[in-house]
Amino acid sequence: MRFPTSTDQAREEAVEAASLAVRRGDLVVIPTDTVYGVGADAFDEAAVRALLAAKGRGREKPPPVLVSSPTTLQALASRVSPYAQALVDAFWPGPLTLVCHQQPSLQWDLGETRGTVAVRMPDDPVALAVLERTGPLAVSSANLTGEPAARDADEAERMLGEKVAVVVDAGRTAGAAPSTIVDVTGPRPVVLRWGALGADELNVVLEPLGLAVASPEQVTEPVQPQQQTPEPEQPQEPGAPAERDGD
Repeated sequence: MRFPTSTDQAREEAVEAASLAVRRGDLVVIPTDTVYGVGADAFDEAAVRALLAAKGRGREKPPPVLVSSPTTLQALASRVSPYAQALVDAFWPGPLTLVCHQQPSLQWDLGETRGTVAVRMPDDPVALAVLERTGPLAVSSANLTGEPAARDADEAERMLGEKVAVVVDAGRTAGAAPSTIVDVTGPRPVVLRWGALGADELNVVLEPLGLAVASPEQVTEPVQPQQQTPEPEQPQEPGAPAERDGD
């Protein structure tokens, strides 16, 4: 079902419908500040599998997790460095996804994460309202693999309509670019995907700490510890970051 958000009452009905669908283990489409996302309960393994299947994507590209508050990062990630916290303080909510060490106690299966979790707090009131009711959601861009990410509900429904229970329609997204993904598991931040935030913006925060962003080819040593999850079918160099999807 598709729910508009044009009035306060309609928005409440949309948020509640999406929240209930997530609790049932269904998939939902929600807006974010970058592109539309397709989401599932991050702690529901069957729902996460359904999300990956809906997109035509394998476990080797796990979805990031969206949260409603910066403080939730500490519950999902361990060994959050001072520079990572500085990035959170500067850019959350916003178009920055951080790949962190996963809390080892978490009982979930997002795919071949190599012991990490990608986390973001979106700057969108509808997405945050849903997240406040559901808790962390595994969210990937609302599109089929190989297709452009959806920027409105029509595009998302065209690609994923039969595979999701609820589509929340909040109009066209404000941003066209996806989030920038930064690996913060090592001694220096490494950009895994450029998006809405560029190097100049990130380095304004990092330079007072004596750091600057690097790209993977600039890093000669592994930026992550030995993986803590099973090897994917296509072996990667030990310690290399898992390939990441994102909104």
